[in-house]
Amino acid sequence: MFRAARPDDFAQIIRLYRQLNPDDPVLDDGSDEVVFRQIVATPGLRLFVLELDGVVVATTYLNLIPNLSRSASPYAVIENVVVEESRRGTGLGRQIMAGTLQAAWDAGCYKAMLMTSSRTPATHAFYRACGFSADVKTAFLARPPAAES
Repeated sequence: MFRAARPDDFAQIIRLYRQLNPDDPVLDDGSDEVVFRQIVATPGLRLFVLELDGVVVATTYLNLIPNLSRSASPYAVIENVVVEESRRGTGLGRQIMAGTLQAAWDAGCYKAMLMTSSRTPATHAFYRACGFSADVKTAFLARPPAAES
């Protein structure tokens, strides 16, 4: 079942995020749950899950961004696309991406964007199969400068 995340989904979503970024530090101060609750409560931020037999097996994060160009049509940024490692290649990724894109279109978005750090051809093929094109725009990424010690 494709649905919006609920407050009680936190632990299962964090489990999937650890598969996405296994080197991220584990936060034990509760700050990640505070941010999770903020995301779930904020209009325009939509965290989706795909649930099978009561288990969250995939997640996406859809950001709907107001915009003044394109007849004031919003656009979407999709982040943190994760399918349970043991279930990859079974069609669940396409299923959650279809629901996520439909939510963007239903919100009136004129485009949806995502970036991946993956260099794996299968990952790129997956996003192309979901309707994304890598040759329409060029993405650039800036990160804050490293703190001096």
